[in-house]
Amino acid sequence: MGYGHWDDTAYRAAKTYRASRGLDDFGYTATMRAEPSTRWSAHPDLDPLGVDVRECRDSTEHGNSLPIAVLFDVTGSMGQVPIIMQDKLGKLHGLLQRKGYAEDPQLLFGAIGDADSDRVPLQIGQFESDNRMDEQLRAVFLEGGGGGQKSESYELAAYFMAAHVVTDAWEKRRKRGYLFLIGDELNKPKLASRHIREVVGDHVRRDISVESIYRDLAERWHVYYILPNQSSYFDDPEIADHWRDLLGQNFLKLDDPRAVCELIALTIGLEEDRVDLPTGLADLRDVGSAAEAASVGKVLGTNSPGIRALPGGRG
Repeated sequence: MGYGHWDDTAYRAAKTYRASRGLDDFGYTATMRAEPSTRWSAHPDLDPLGVDVRECRDSTEHGNSLPIAVLFDVTGSMGQVPIIMQDKLGKLHGLLQRKGYAEDPQLLFGAIGDADSDRVPLQIGQFESDNRMDEQLRAVFLEGGGGGQKSESYELAAYFMAAHVVTDAWEKRRKRGYLFLIGDELNKPKLASRHIREVVGDHVRRDISVESIYRDLAERWHVYYILPNQSSYFDDPEIADHWRDLLGQNFLKLDDPRAVCELIALTIGLEEDRVDLPTGLADLRDVGSAAEAASVGKVLGTNSPGIRALPGGRG
C-alpha cells in the first residue's frame, strides 16, 4: 500500500458523479443500513480480525513515508465527523503536500465503537498515498451505536495501532508517526482481553491497563485526542481530565467540528517544523478555510508546548 499520487480533479469528479446519481458518499453504510442489524459487519478492507500488520512503507515514488492515522468515534452524533472529513479530504491533502507540511504523507482511516455493545466496534484501513484513501474512508461503517456508559473502545484501537502497525518511518529512521483519535468520551476502565480476542483475534489472556497501552503507543506515535464540539460532553471536565492524564497537552478541544481537517494538517506542519502558527493560519485562509482558522488558532495558539508555534517560519 501507499503507492500512487492524490488526484484532486478525480476526487471532485467522483463526488459530483455520486451527487448527480443520488448515491451516498458513504455507500457501505447505506448498504449495511438496508440489512438487519444482525448482519452488520465491517467492510472486508477495514476488518481488523486476523490482520497481521498494517504497513506504511517507503517506495520509489514515496521515499520518506510519513504515517498518519485518523480514527473516528462513530457512535451517536460523532458519526458526522468522518462525513466532514470526507468532504474536505482534498483540502487536507493539499495542506499536507502542496503547502509542504509533510513530504510523503500516507493516510490510514479507521473507526471506533463500543466493544461491549456494537456489532462493529473497530475498523482499521490501510495506509494510502492516492485516491484510495478516499475509498477507504467512504467504506467506514457509520454504525451510530455506543453503549451509553460514557466510554468507547479507544483503548482497543490504541492496542491495534501499537501491536499491528509497522512503519518504515520508525524502523528505518526512528521517526514517530501521527495518530489522531477523534471522539467525545472516556476509554474503558481497562482493555479487556476478551475484546482483543473477539475483535482483533490475538490470543491474549489477561486484561491490560489503559495507561500501559498509551505508554507503548507513544514510543512510536505522536498521539492526539481531538474533542470536537459535537455532543454534551464537550464541556465535561471528567472527559478533559481523563485525556490530559493520558496525553498531556496533546488533548485538543476544538469548538468547531468543521475544522478537524485543518487542525490535523496544521498540527502536523507545526510538529514537523515545516510552518509557524501565523503562516499556518494564513495557509488555512488561502485554501478557503478562513472560518476554521479562528478555531484552529484558538486551539494551537494556547494549547501546547509540544505543538510548537515556531518563530522562524517554514522549516
